[in-house]
Amino acid sequence: MRNYLLLIIGCLLMSCSKNQPAPFTSVEIEPLYQDTMSIRAIELMGTSLAFAGSNGMFGTIDLETGKVLSNIEKYHTSIPEFRAVAHTTTDFFMLSIGNPALLYKTGDQGRMELVYMEEGEGVFYDAMTFLNDLEGIAVGDTTGGCLSILMTGDGGKSWKRIPCSKLPGAIEGEGAFAASNTNIKTIGHHIWIATTKRVLHSPDKGITWEVFIPPINMSEPTSGVYSIDFYDEELGIVFGGDYTDPMTARKNKAITKNGGTSWQTIGEGDGPGYRSCVQFVPNSGGNALVAVGFNGIDYSNDLGITWKQLSSESFYTLRFQNDSIACAAGKNRIAKLLFKRK
Repeated sequence: MRNYLLLIIGCLLMSCSKNQPAPFTSVEIEPLYQDTMSIRAIELMGTSLAFAGSNGMFGTIDLETGKVLSNIEKYHTSIPEFRAVAHTTTDFFMLSIGNPALLYKTGDQGRMELVYMEEGEGVFYDAMTFLNDLEGIAVGDTTGGCLSILMTGDGGKSWKRIPCSKLPGAIEGEGAFAASNTNIKTIGHHIWIATTKRVLHSPDKGITWEVFIPPINMSEPTSGVYSIDFYDEELGIVFGGDYTDPMTARKNKAITKNGGTSWQTIGEGDGPGYRSCVQFVPNSGGNALVAVGFNGIDYSNDLGITWKQLSSESFYTLRFQNDSIACAAGKNRIAKLLFKRK
């Protein structure tokens, strides 16, 4: 009887191990697009990758054929810089930093249409995304005593700023980093926003808000949370550091297992220091993470406890197509990352 039980347990363990994906051991980098611009915002749209960057440049890459379509958006005599993009099933959106803030939507005549503009001292938008095909959100730095948060409920045709009376008051020096378009994460009705000082959470699509303080070093204007991601409604990660001190790997990454209510630092003194973007690997059960920054690509297969640098190549942001392929963007380029498990 004892041997029979051991046999069953052994079979179960073998079955479980077969269902767990093998860890990444290396990454191959395949160039997709090169140009003289900084690209910090990309968005997967079916079999295409949409992007927008500096010099007013935006476009798409057909990931099956490699064909690139690009254009330049001008506003009167100025050329905007884009660091935030988003999409629905029918439209593409891009949002510029600086004053004035310019939010464009796919137009009916084959050109981008300006659907929102905001002028004023301190106007600076950092990231945007959609919860579904009708509801979207964009986040910017503090103006008027609170974070600048725009919402749409009509598929991006119109946008309105949430009044400060309905948001947590800003604290001194609070803003966000327009580093990778990953300051915001949404799942279902939940919205999480990572700022330079804390994490804001709404469980009801922006109607009410609560505030969490992750154990991240935020002592300098250049330090804090640069990126946030959630695997599900409970398991999430914040990642950042100080880009002027990129090798320091203390108090620059933390996880939550209860939706953000409490956080725990991970990888203290181990693995990457400053990184501008972190993403959970799909179908990994929340165990696998990839972080990118201007000094490398790093990987963890144990929820951030230990890390391995897969490449020293520089990227600002990435998005996974599946559990082994991602697209990444950085200075002057976009590339496909092919993660190997050998």
